[in-house]
Amino acid sequence: QVQLVESGGGLVQAGGSLRLSCAASGRTFSTYAMGWFRQAPGKEREFVAGISWGGGRTYYEDSVKGRFTISRDNAENTVYLQMNSLKPEDTAVYYCAADPSGWGNRPPAFNYWGQGTQVTVSS
Repeated sequence: QVQLVESGGGLVQAGGSLRLSCAASGRTFSTYAMGWFRQAPGKEREFVAGISWGGGRTYYEDSVKGRFTISRDNAENTVYLQMNSLKPEDTAVYYCAADPSGWGNRPPAFNYWGQGTQVTVSS
């Protein structure tokens, strides 16, 4: 089992950048794929990015490709989401999640969740 705590959200102007971090507890972190999801008001939660257990494979939702980068540091039990060229439509609560399968490209496989961190992008 793994516990997840996100940080790094905040208010930023359009075109700006933020880096989200997710600290994980538990000895199994390095065997889990990790991912980031988001949920905007009135919308369903959506997959944003995923990374395989070893970091060799990454996956992105189309609207964030080329702007967001997911990475992980297994020595520090941390996963990151670097967000550049932010747009108002990126405003949402961002959630870190863990996938025990290790793959990171199947949203239903993520079954451990953090509490979320708010990202607000002003126009």
